[in-house]
Amino acid sequence: MSLHSIRPWRDIPRRKSRQIMVGNVPVGGDAPITVQTMTNTLTTDVAATVAQVQAATDAGADIVRVSVPDEASSKALREIVREVSVPIVADIHFHYKRGIEAAEAGAACLRINPGNIGDEKRVREVIKAARDHNCSIRIGVNAGSLERHLLEKYGEPCPDAMVESGLDHIKILQDNDFHEFKISCKASDVFMAAAAYQQLADATDAPIHLGITEAGGLMSGTIKSAIGLGNLLWSGIGDTIRVSLSADPVEEVKVGYEILKSLGLRHRGVNIISCPSCARQGFDVIKTVEALEKRLEHIKTPMSLSIIGCVVNGPGEALMTDVGFTGGGAGSGMVYLAGKQSHKLGNEGMIEHIVEQVEERAAQIEAEAVKAAE
Repeated sequence: MSLHSIRPWRDIPRRKSRQIMVGNVPVGGDAPITVQTMTNTLTTDVAATVAQVQAATDAGADIVRVSVPDEASSKALREIVREVSVPIVADIHFHYKRGIEAAEAGAACLRINPGNIGDEKRVREVIKAARDHNCSIRIGVNAGSLERHLLEKYGEPCPDAMVESGLDHIKILQDNDFHEFKISCKASDVFMAAAAYQQLADATDAPIHLGITEAGGLMSGTIKSAIGLGNLLWSGIGDTIRVSLSADPVEEVKVGYEILKSLGLRHRGVNIISCPSCARQGFDVIKTVEALEKRLEHIKTPMSLSIIGCVVNGPGEALMTDVGFTGGGAGSGMVYLAGKQSHKLGNEGMIEHIVEQVEERAAQIEAEAVKAAE
Protein backbone atom coordinates (compact mmCIF):
# COMPACT_ATOMS: atom_id res chain seq x y z
CA MET A 1 0.00 0.00 0.00
CA SER A 2 1.43 3.39 -0.91
CA LEU A 3 1.94 6.19 1.57
CA HIS A 4 -0.44 8.42 -0.35
CA SER A 5 -3.28 5.90 -0.27
CA ILE A 6 -3.40 6.07 3.53
CA ARG A 7 -2.60 9.79 3.80
CA PRO A 8 -4.74 11.51 1.15
CA TRP A 9 -3.69 14.96 2.33
CA ARG A 10 -0.30 14.19 0.77
CA ASP A 11 -1.71 13.37 -2.67
CA ILE A 12 -0.50 15.52 -5.58
CA PRO A 13 -2.32 14.51 -8.79
CA ARG A 14 0.08 15.41 -11.60
CA ARG A 15 -1.12 17.18 -14.70
CA LYS A 16 -1.39 14.77 -17.62
CA SER A 17 1.25 15.47 -20.25
CA ARG A 18 2.76 13.76 -23.24
CA GLN A 19 6.09 12.03 -22.68
CA ILE A 20 9.16 12.85 -24.71
CA MET A 21 12.74 11.65 -24.54
CA VAL A 22 15.74 13.82 -23.77
CA GLY A 23 18.45 11.41 -24.78
CA ASN A 24 17.71 8.32 -22.69
CA VAL A 25 15.75 10.26 -20.04
CA PRO A 26 11.94 10.31 -20.26
CA VAL A 27 10.28 13.65 -19.48
CA GLY A 28 6.55 14.00 -18.91
CA GLY A 29 3.80 11.43 -18.65
CA ASP A 30 4.33 9.23 -15.62
CA ALA A 31 8.12 9.65 -15.60
CA PRO A 32 9.78 10.99 -12.44
CA ILE A 33 10.18 14.76 -12.36
CA THR A 34 13.75 15.33 -13.53
CA VAL A 35 16.27 17.74 -12.08
CA GLN A 36 18.41 19.87 -14.36
CA THR A 37 21.21 22.39 -14.02
CA MET A 38 23.42 24.39 -16.38
CA THR A 39 27.17 24.74 -16.60
CA ASN A 40 28.75 28.16 -16.11
CA THR A 41 32.21 27.37 -17.47
CA LEU A 42 33.38 28.49 -20.90
CA THR A 43 32.05 25.78 -23.18
CA THR A 44 35.27 25.95 -25.16
CA ASP A 45 37.12 24.83 -22.03
CA VAL A 46 36.18 21.21 -22.55
CA ALA A 47 37.97 19.83 -19.48
CA ALA A 48 36.39 22.34 -17.10
CA THR A 49 32.92 21.88 -18.59
CA VAL A 50 33.13 18.09 -18.48
CA ALA A 51 34.28 18.28 -14.85
CA GLN A 52 31.32 20.51 -13.97
CA VAL A 53 28.87 18.23 -15.77
CA GLN A 54 30.30 15.25 -13.90
CA ALA A 55 30.03 17.02 -10.54
CA ALA A 56 26.39 17.84 -11.27
CA THR A 57 25.77 14.24 -12.32
CA ASP A 58 27.29 12.95 -9.09
CA ALA A 59 24.96 15.31 -7.19
CA GLY A 60 21.97 13.76 -8.99
CA ALA A 61 21.38 15.87 -12.10
CA ASP A 62 19.37 13.96 -14.69
CA ILE A 63 20.01 16.47 -17.51
CA VAL A 64 22.61 19.23 -17.92
CA ARG A 65 22.37 22.28 -20.16
CA VAL A 66 25.41 23.84 -21.85
CA SER A 67 25.51 27.23 -23.54
CA VAL A 68 26.48 27.25 -27.23
CA PRO A 69 27.12 30.92 -28.10
CA ASP A 70 29.53 30.51 -31.03
CA GLU A 71 30.95 28.08 -33.56
CA ALA A 72 33.89 27.19 -31.33
CA SER A 73 31.46 26.15 -28.63
CA SER A 74 29.62 23.93 -31.13
CA LYS A 75 32.88 22.13 -31.85
CA ALA A 76 33.63 21.79 -28.15
CA LEU A 77 30.13 20.43 -27.55
CA ARG A 78 30.91 17.38 -29.68
CA GLU A 79 33.80 16.50 -27.37
CA ILE A 80 31.79 17.22 -24.22
CA VAL A 81 28.92 14.96 -25.26
CA ARG A 82 31.36 12.09 -25.80
CA GLU A 83 32.84 12.47 -22.32
CA VAL A 84 29.71 12.61 -20.15
CA SER A 85 26.94 10.18 -19.21
CA VAL A 86 23.93 12.50 -18.93
CA PRO A 87 21.91 14.02 -21.78
CA ILE A 88 23.17 17.46 -22.77
CA VAL A 89 20.79 20.28 -23.70
CA ALA A 90 22.33 22.89 -26.00
CA ASP A 91 21.29 26.41 -25.01
CA ILE A 92 20.75 28.39 -28.21
CA HIS A 93 20.18 32.13 -28.49
CA PHE A 94 20.31 34.60 -31.38
CA HIS A 95 21.80 32.34 -34.05
CA TYR A 96 19.82 29.43 -35.43
CA LYS A 97 22.95 27.88 -36.99
CA ARG A 98 24.23 27.10 -33.50
CA GLY A 99 21.13 24.93 -33.06
CA ILE A 100 21.86 23.02 -36.25
CA GLU A 101 25.50 22.57 -35.21
CA ALA A 102 24.52 21.41 -31.73
CA ALA A 103 22.16 18.76 -33.11
CA GLU A 104 24.94 17.53 -35.36
CA ALA A 105 27.33 17.50 -32.39
CA GLY A 106 25.14 15.08 -30.44
CA ALA A 107 23.06 17.28 -28.15
CA ALA A 108 20.05 15.42 -26.75
CA CYS A 109 17.88 18.54 -26.78
CA LEU A 110 17.97 22.07 -28.17
CA ARG A 111 16.72 24.97 -26.07
CA ILE A 112 15.54 27.72 -28.40
CA ASN A 113 14.17 31.11 -27.31
CA PRO A 114 11.24 32.35 -29.42
CA GLY A 115 12.23 35.92 -28.65
CA ASN A 116 15.59 35.80 -30.36
CA ILE A 117 15.99 32.66 -32.52
CA GLY A 118 14.74 34.28 -35.70
CA ASP A 119 11.88 33.93 -38.17
CA GLU A 120 9.84 30.84 -38.95
CA LYS A 121 12.11 29.81 -41.81
CA ARG A 122 15.09 29.60 -39.46
CA VAL A 123 13.06 27.68 -36.89
CA ARG A 124 12.13 25.15 -39.59
CA GLU A 125 15.81 24.57 -40.29
CA VAL A 126 16.45 23.92 -36.61
CA ILE A 127 13.48 21.52 -36.54
CA LYS A 128 14.91 19.60 -39.49
CA ALA A 129 18.28 19.26 -37.77
CA ALA A 130 16.60 18.07 -34.58
CA ARG A 131 14.56 15.47 -36.45
CA ASP A 132 17.56 14.27 -38.47
CA HIS A 133 19.63 13.76 -35.32
CA ASN A 134 16.94 12.39 -32.98
CA CYS A 135 17.05 15.50 -30.84
CA SER A 136 14.19 16.97 -28.81
CA ILE A 137 13.48 20.71 -28.45
CA ARG A 138 12.63 22.94 -25.51
CA ILE A 139 10.71 26.08 -26.33
CA GLY A 140 12.20 28.43 -23.75
CA VAL A 141 10.06 31.55 -23.34
CA ASN A 142 11.56 34.20 -21.08
CA ALA A 143 9.82 37.34 -19.84
CA GLY A 144 13.02 39.29 -20.35
CA SER A 145 13.31 38.52 -24.06
CA LEU A 146 9.83 38.44 -25.56
CA GLU A 147 9.22 39.18 -29.23
CA ARG A 148 8.82 42.87 -30.07
CA HIS A 149 5.32 42.50 -31.50
CA LEU A 150 4.09 40.94 -28.25
CA LEU A 151 5.60 43.71 -26.15
CA GLU A 152 3.88 46.23 -28.40
CA LYS A 153 0.59 44.33 -28.13
CA TYR A 154 0.60 43.93 -24.35
CA GLY A 155 2.66 46.95 -23.34
CA GLU A 156 4.96 45.01 -21.03
CA PRO A 157 6.03 41.45 -20.21
CA CYS A 158 3.03 39.60 -18.74
CA PRO A 159 1.68 36.04 -18.47
CA ASP A 160 -0.60 36.45 -21.51
CA ALA A 161 2.32 37.58 -23.68
CA MET A 162 4.52 34.74 -22.49
CA VAL A 163 1.89 32.08 -23.14
CA GLU A 164 1.06 33.51 -26.57
CA SER A 165 4.75 33.39 -27.45
CA GLY A 166 4.98 29.77 -26.39
CA LEU A 167 1.82 28.68 -28.18
CA ASP A 168 2.91 30.43 -31.38
CA HIS A 169 6.11 28.39 -31.34
CA ILE A 170 4.28 25.19 -30.50
CA LYS A 171 2.19 25.75 -33.63
CA ILE A 172 5.33 26.11 -35.76
CA LEU A 173 6.69 22.80 -34.45
CA GLN A 174 3.38 21.00 -34.86
CA ASP A 175 2.84 22.43 -38.34
CA ASN A 176 6.18 20.82 -39.23
CA ASP A 177 5.02 17.51 -37.70
CA PHE A 178 7.52 17.78 -34.86
CA HIS A 179 6.17 16.71 -31.46
CA GLU A 180 9.25 15.88 -29.39
CA PHE A 181 9.19 19.14 -27.50
CA LYS A 182 8.72 20.54 -24.01
CA ILE A 183 8.14 24.14 -23.02
CA SER A 184 8.97 26.66 -20.32
CA CYS A 185 7.84 30.22 -19.64
CA LYS A 186 10.21 31.66 -17.08
CA ALA A 187 10.27 35.00 -15.32
CA SER A 188 12.29 36.37 -12.42
CA ASP A 189 8.99 37.59 -10.93
CA VAL A 190 7.42 34.67 -9.05
CA PHE A 191 3.86 35.91 -9.58
CA MET A 192 4.32 36.34 -13.33
CA ALA A 193 6.00 32.97 -13.77
CA ALA A 194 3.37 31.13 -11.73
CA ALA A 195 0.48 32.75 -13.60
CA ALA A 196 2.08 32.01 -16.97
CA TYR A 197 2.74 28.38 -16.10
CA GLN A 198 -0.81 27.91 -14.87
CA GLN A 199 -2.19 29.24 -18.15
CA LEU A 200 0.27 27.18 -20.15
CA ALA A 201 -0.66 23.98 -18.29
CA ASP A 202 -4.27 24.44 -19.39
CA ALA A 203 -3.37 25.29 -22.98
CA THR A 204 -1.11 22.39 -23.97
CA ASP A 205 -0.34 18.78 -23.11
CA ALA A 206 3.37 19.29 -23.76
CA PRO A 207 5.76 18.43 -20.91
CA ILE A 208 6.55 21.54 -18.86
CA HIS A 209 10.00 22.63 -17.76
CA LEU A 210 9.71 24.70 -14.58
CA GLY A 211 12.02 27.49 -13.49
CA ILE A 212 12.14 30.90 -11.89
CA THR A 213 14.79 32.56 -14.00
CA GLU A 214 17.57 34.70 -12.56
CA ALA A 215 16.33 33.86 -9.08
CA GLY A 216 19.37 35.29 -7.28
CA GLY A 217 22.09 34.01 -4.98
CA LEU A 218 22.14 30.78 -3.03
CA MET A 219 19.95 31.94 -0.14
CA SER A 220 17.55 34.35 -1.85
CA GLY A 221 17.33 32.28 -5.04
CA THR A 222 16.59 29.12 -3.10
CA ILE A 223 13.74 30.78 -1.23
CA LYS A 224 12.28 32.38 -4.36
CA SER A 225 12.51 29.10 -6.28
CA ALA A 226 11.03 27.08 -3.43
CA ILE A 227 8.02 29.41 -3.32
CA GLY A 228 7.48 29.57 -7.08
CA LEU A 229 8.32 26.01 -8.07
CA GLY A 230 6.90 24.54 -4.89
CA ASN A 231 3.47 26.01 -5.45
CA LEU A 232 3.37 24.87 -9.08
CA LEU A 233 4.60 21.37 -8.26
CA TRP A 234 2.10 21.13 -5.41
CA SER A 235 -0.67 21.84 -7.92
CA GLY A 236 0.61 19.06 -10.17
CA ILE A 237 2.36 21.24 -12.77
CA GLY A 238 5.89 20.44 -13.87
CA ASP A 239 7.75 17.54 -15.48
CA THR A 240 11.33 18.76 -15.18
CA ILE A 241 12.86 21.58 -13.12
CA ARG A 242 15.90 23.81 -13.00
CA VAL A 243 16.67 26.02 -10.00
CA SER A 244 18.53 29.08 -11.34
CA LEU A 245 21.06 30.29 -8.79
CA SER A 246 24.10 32.54 -8.90
CA ALA A 247 26.02 29.66 -7.36
CA ASP A 248 27.77 26.39 -8.14
CA PRO A 249 25.52 24.23 -10.39
CA VAL A 250 25.82 21.45 -7.82
CA GLU A 251 23.89 23.69 -5.40
CA GLU A 252 21.11 24.02 -7.99
CA VAL A 253 20.81 20.24 -8.12
CA LYS A 254 20.75 19.93 -4.33
CA VAL A 255 18.06 22.60 -3.99
CA GLY A 256 16.01 21.04 -6.78
CA TYR A 257 16.02 17.68 -5.05
CA GLU A 258 15.17 19.23 -1.70
CA ILE A 259 12.14 20.95 -3.22
CA LEU A 260 10.95 17.66 -4.73
CA LYS A 261 11.71 15.72 -1.54
CA SER A 262 9.73 18.17 0.58
CA LEU A 263 6.67 17.46 -1.57
CA GLY A 264 7.22 13.71 -1.71
CA LEU A 265 7.68 13.87 -5.49
CA ARG A 266 11.22 12.53 -5.71
CA HIS A 267 13.52 10.91 -3.20
CA ARG A 268 17.31 10.67 -3.23
CA GLY A 269 19.71 10.44 -0.35
CA VAL A 270 19.16 11.08 3.33
CA ASN A 271 16.35 13.38 4.39
CA ILE A 272 17.52 14.85 7.70
CA ILE A 273 14.77 15.97 10.05
CA SER A 274 16.27 18.16 12.75
CA CYS A 275 15.14 20.69 15.31
CA PRO A 276 16.36 24.31 15.41
CA SER A 277 17.74 23.61 18.93
CA CYS A 278 17.13 25.51 22.16
CA ALA A 279 18.22 25.51 25.80
CA ARG A 280 16.74 22.01 26.24
CA GLN A 281 19.13 20.39 23.76
CA GLY A 282 21.23 17.55 25.09
CA PHE A 283 23.97 18.07 22.46
CA ASP A 284 24.98 20.67 19.89
CA VAL A 285 22.29 20.05 17.27
CA ILE A 286 23.45 22.62 14.71
CA LYS A 287 27.08 21.43 14.55
CA THR A 288 25.95 17.81 14.52
CA VAL A 289 23.59 18.32 11.59
CA GLU A 290 26.23 20.30 9.67
CA ALA A 291 28.69 17.44 10.12
CA LEU A 292 26.17 14.76 9.18
CA GLU A 293 25.06 16.57 6.02
CA LYS A 294 28.66 16.44 4.78
CA ARG A 295 29.39 12.91 5.99
CA LEU A 296 26.24 11.48 4.40
CA GLU A 297 26.47 13.11 0.96
CA HIS A 298 27.62 9.78 -0.50
CA ILE A 299 24.36 8.04 0.41
CA LYS A 300 22.03 7.92 -2.60
CA THR A 301 19.44 5.58 -1.10
CA PRO A 302 16.20 7.38 -0.17
CA MET A 303 15.90 7.27 3.62
CA SER A 304 15.23 9.45 6.66
CA LEU A 305 17.23 10.48 9.72
CA SER A 306 15.94 12.44 12.68
CA ILE A 307 18.32 14.46 14.85
CA ILE A 308 16.38 16.05 17.71
CA GLY A 309 17.90 17.79 20.70
CA CYS A 310 15.53 16.65 23.44
CA VAL A 311 12.63 14.36 24.32
CA VAL A 312 9.84 16.88 23.65
CA ASN A 313 9.57 15.88 19.98
CA GLY A 314 12.49 13.48 19.57
CA PRO A 315 10.74 10.17 20.23
CA GLY A 316 7.75 11.14 18.09
CA GLU A 317 9.90 12.15 15.12
CA ALA A 318 12.02 9.01 15.49
CA LEU A 319 8.91 6.85 15.13
CA MET A 320 8.69 7.94 11.48
CA THR A 321 12.36 7.77 10.43
CA ASP A 322 14.76 5.00 9.45
CA VAL A 323 17.38 6.16 11.96
CA GLY A 324 16.95 8.62 14.79
CA PHE A 325 18.86 10.16 17.66
CA THR A 326 17.23 12.04 20.51
CA GLY A 327 19.24 13.98 23.06
CA GLY A 328 18.92 13.11 26.73
CA GLY A 329 20.78 13.89 29.91
CA ALA A 330 24.23 13.15 31.31
CA GLY A 331 25.94 13.46 27.93
CA SER A 332 24.07 10.70 26.13
CA GLY A 333 20.93 10.11 24.08
CA MET A 334 18.79 7.39 22.52
CA VAL A 335 19.27 5.79 19.11
CA TYR A 336 16.15 4.67 17.25
CA LEU A 337 16.19 2.18 14.40
CA ALA A 338 13.15 1.74 12.16
CA GLY A 339 11.10 3.82 14.61
CA LYS A 340 11.93 1.81 17.72
CA GLN A 341 14.25 2.45 20.65
CA SER A 342 17.48 0.55 20.07
CA HIS A 343 20.28 1.65 22.40
CA LYS A 344 21.78 4.52 24.33
CA LEU A 345 24.71 6.43 22.83
CA GLY A 346 27.17 8.86 24.32
CA ASN A 347 27.37 12.27 22.67
CA GLU A 348 31.12 12.03 22.19
CA GLY A 349 31.04 9.37 19.47
CA MET A 350 27.59 10.04 18.09
CA ILE A 351 28.50 11.31 14.61
CA GLU A 352 30.61 8.29 13.67
CA HIS A 353 28.03 5.92 15.11
CA ILE A 354 25.10 7.59 13.36
CA VAL A 355 26.95 7.50 10.04
CA GLU A 356 27.52 3.76 10.53
CA GLN A 357 23.85 3.19 11.36
CA VAL A 358 22.72 5.14 8.30
CA GLU A 359 25.11 3.24 6.02
CA GLU A 360 23.89 -0.08 7.42
CA ARG A 361 20.25 0.92 6.97
CA ALA A 362 20.93 2.11 3.41
CA ALA A 363 22.55 -1.22 2.56
CA GLN A 364 19.57 -3.04 4.06
CA ILE A 365 17.10 -0.95 2.03
CA GLU A 366 19.04 -1.63 -1.17
CA ALA A 367 19.19 -5.36 -0.45
CA GLU A 368 15.44 -5.45 0.20
CA ALA A 369 14.83 -3.63 -3.09
CA VAL A 370 16.94 -6.16 -5.01
CA LYS A 371 15.12 -9.06 -3.34
CA ALA A 372 11.73 -7.53 -4.12
CA ALA A 373 12.74 -7.06 -7.77
CA GLU A 374 13.79 -10.69 -8.02
